Amino acid sequence: MKLINTFATELPWACEPVVPQPLREPRLLHLNRGLLAELGLEGVSDTDWLACCGLGQQLPGMQPVAQVYAGHQFGGYSPRLGDGRALLLGEQLTTDGQRWDLHLKGAGKTPFSRFGDGRAVLRSSIREYLASEALHALGIPSTRALVLVGSKEPVYREQEETGATVLRTAPSHLRFGHIEYFAWSGQGEKIPALIDYLLRYHFPEQENGAELFAEVVRRTARLIAKWQAAGFCHGVLNTDNMSLLGLTLDYGPYGFIDAYVPDFVCNHSDPDGRYALDQQPAVGYWNLQKLAQALAGHVDGDALATSLAQYEHQLMLHYSELMRAKLGLTQWEEEDPALFRQLFQLLASQGVDYHLFLRRLGEVTGKGEWPVSLLALLPDPAIWQGWLELYRVRLTREGSEDAVRKAQMDAINPKYVLRNALAQQAIDAAESGDMTPFERLLAALQQPYDEQPEYADLATPVPQWYCGGELSCSS
Repeated sequence: MKLINTFATELPWACEPVVPQPLREPRLLHLNRGLLAELGLEGVSDTDWLACCGLGQQLPGMQPVAQVYAGHQFGGYSPRLGDGRALLLGEQLTTDGQRWDLHLKGAGKTPFSRFGDGRAVLRSSIREYLASEALHALGIPSTRALVLVGSKEPVYREQEETGATVLRTAPSHLRFGHIEYFAWSGQGEKIPALIDYLLRYHFPEQENGAELFAEVVRRTARLIAKWQAAGFCHGVLNTDNMSLLGLTLDYGPYGFIDAYVPDFVCNHSDPDGRYALDQQPAVGYWNLQKLAQALAGHVDGDALATSLAQYEHQLMLHYSELMRAKLGLTQWEEEDPALFRQLFQLLASQGVDYHLFLRRLGEVTGKGEWPVSLLALLPDPAIWQGWLELYRVRLTREGSEDAVRKAQMDAINPKYVLRNALAQQAIDAAESGDMTPFERLLAALQQPYDEQPEYADLATPVPQWYCGGELSCSS
């Protein structure tokens, strides 16, 4: 193993060197061995990973830096944010020519920590680890998790917790906020170098800034369409949490919906619902507008406007494709929006579990009784008869074959979803020293579409004991 450092060496004015700070009595909790092998890092020992992620010791080639960026947070501009508790350790170049950032979260104070301690807690670290791997397994672009380290380091949030680190990876952690920082800090002359860096290392198929922005729009639209179809709410869609590569980035108070709630809010710091589930498409567009404004003067204005105008179409096109697939429909019809709208109205009014409904809908056949498992989810099955009959007529019109359709629906409607209740159970156990629930949940989430009968207890509706829905930004 020997890392490279193109970001630190080519863009030194976009980062600050920082030495990681050791944790008190660190312990290695998990290694993502499969992903480490994919990145060519399987030869690094457990001892070395613990030393790197828990004791602040650098492995060959590491050149830790904290990146600087800005961002619009809840609609207001914050001129200087940056990596306040995370460090880019370096980049791993794989044998097929791909490059992957190694980014350590919870490594201690940086010049951008402001009044923070630069730490992450075990609770939030477990949540990020589980969520990033869960979304990846669902086919949703995301950063990935490599290493989880716990400790006895006291860290204070709403209460005293223990410190932890997550080593995460992605082709790049560049954000909308990187461009914004240099645009609005009087350093606009550096933006062309950022664009050139992105084109050379991450967008080789694009030739200039205009094409780059068009691709960012496309990736952002498709990412948010996938979130909406999966019932995933990010919770803090500030521009500094928006990836230029179209990845799910920075897991805080995220949440998958349980019962279908279109305006679901998972962040208790968002009382107005700016980042509610049903607001994510509009927020994505707003954030892209801010990115376009930061690029103005370096990219043709008409080209920026043309790309922005494509956002809604691209998002809705992909979302419609996903929802038709989730319903087992293979053909587009003009009645699709009405069919979807009526379904969502029923799900919301009846408080039906979104994920289990779609999974069990695959058991519907062209004739005969409705599946008992599906009816068991519905508080008042009689209210559903009209929609179910319309759905069955639609399947008949398509010539749908029951077994084929069920297999296709099972391949896109997960049986295992990272519900906050399940994450909390894993966290509670881990904080008591038991990583078994974490290991079981992670294993189930890595194959979310398979039956996996050994994990059937993780595929049930949200338990009655769980009353939490909103989390804090410190999550």
